[in-house]
Amino acid sequence: MERQLSLEVRPADATRLDELADVAARTFPLACPPSCTPDDVAAFIAGNLTPDRFADYLGDPDRTVFTAIEDDRILGYAMLIAGVPDDPDVAAAVTARPAVELSKMYVLPDAHGAGASAALMSAALQHAASTAAASTWLGVNQKNVRAQRFYRKHGFEVTGTKTFRVGAHLEEDYVMVRPV
Repeated sequence: MERQLSLEVRPADATRLDELADVAARTFPLACPPSCTPDDVAAFIAGNLTPDRFADYLGDPDRTVFTAIEDDRILGYAMLIAGVPDDPDVAAAVTARPAVELSKMYVLPDAHGAGASAALMSAALQHAASTAAASTWLGVNQKNVRAQRFYRKHGFEVTGTKTFRVGAHLEEDYVMVRPV
């Protein structure tokens, strides 16, 4: 039987950037397919998942970051971004506007299956609804079947594809969308 967590989901705390970046650096590789080299993964982390980058994210009015916390330990996080980027593939796949992107959602392995991901998803979708968004969208690697199954369980459907840069490598992602 999987354990159930006694957790709280709340907006990320700017005083815990080091811990948040550590969780991000530990969880991002879990979603990468074997085609991503360790150097590519390290480059992505160094460019996107540092304490300084999270400080930038928390200061950006178009971004919202939630953390799942149990016993004062960050177990995972979700980042939302208002809108749709200029990427023509994403624009074609995300037709219901305004939209909110679920940009990142990762949970430490020891919390998998214990409700942290579902709690973060619930907070993300409630946030999207509070902004009067018509849809929430995300990109997920085409080989990450586990994540795709989780997103489908929460009402997301594949509506297109896009590329995603990890270091020097381009990955193929599905664009998944759900109405808010």
